[in-house]
Amino acid sequence: MTKQFKPSQTFKSSDITDESVFAARRSLLKSMGFLGAGALLSNSASAGWFSKDKPAFTAKTLEFTRNDTLSTDESMTPYAKVTSYNNFYEFGTGKDDPVENAQSFKVDPWSLKIDGMVRKPITLSYDDILQRFALEERVYRLRCVEAWSMVIPWLGFELNKLISFAEPLGSAKYVAFKTLFDPKQMPGQRNPFIGGGIEYPYVEGLRLDEAMHPLTLMSVGVYGKTLPPQNGAPIRLVVPWKYGFKSIKSVVSITLTDREPPTTWNRLAAHEYGFYANVNPDVAHPRWSQASERRITEGGLFSQNRIATEKFNGYHEVAPLYTNMDLTRYY
Repeated sequence: MTKQFKPSQTFKSSDITDESVFAARRSLLKSMGFLGAGALLSNSASAGWFSKDKPAFTAKTLEFTRNDTLSTDESMTPYAKVTSYNNFYEFGTGKDDPVENAQSFKVDPWSLKIDGMVRKPITLSYDDILQRFALEERVYRLRCVEAWSMVIPWLGFELNKLISFAEPLGSAKYVAFKTLFDPKQMPGQRNPFIGGGIEYPYVEGLRLDEAMHPLTLMSVGVYGKTLPPQNGAPIRLVVPWKYGFKSIKSVVSITLTDREPPTTWNRLAAHEYGFYANVNPDVAHPRWSQASERRITEGGLFSQNRIATEKFNGYHEVAPLYTNMDLTRYY
């Protein structure tokens, strides 16, 4: 599971993704006519949406234990970069839009509903979640489909504990997730040019066996404190062997179903973003290689800190979930 991070210089030029792919999804949205105002919603321009004199988010310290067995010992990405370089299109398509535009996002009160094919549908408040589930710190690798990566110390609990609490029916095969829909707070939801033309609310899904795997985490914190809004407060999914867009933020509902649920990026561009989205260096994105990644650590955001991408992001223990599956077809 664990390994030391070592920068590599052994890649062929064809394996090294150009920095232009960092904005590749924005290019896709631009080609669809949805990138314009969103690119401008940052820095001083964000004042039109959220007044600078509103109180900023303040993180609170959480109690937790450290799970070393399921944590990598690679160098962690600094907190300042984890919380300032984000994809969260509900607050704009630029990497710095979420930190600029989400600081007054209200996470209290909050409710999380678990329903569908379960014996005991439940709705939990944020306080209920913190009281019912003991928190662990797990240091996971995060690999974005845009070919950059981070190492992040998440605080959370296994999703299987939450699902088991609701007692899933034997007929359940998939788990559907939904982000909060609140256009008043989330400018990208009320304006397609801010939010990239995505159909909101953001939705995601996993197979039930993926959701029940011990690595699949519901996170409520990072670096020992509560999640900042730009990172998906107050609760988000973390699936470390899949590309980052699968780890849906600000979750309000979890529904068990017997049918594969729709997912936001697959619905927008199915030829580019599959349902499974497992990290796989052997399966290129249609517009760039996935053979290597730019690891964000202590250096500048655009430092050429290239490392080889591992299948399943290095979490090879999940491979039995996909036995006899053609992962070039089920990408």
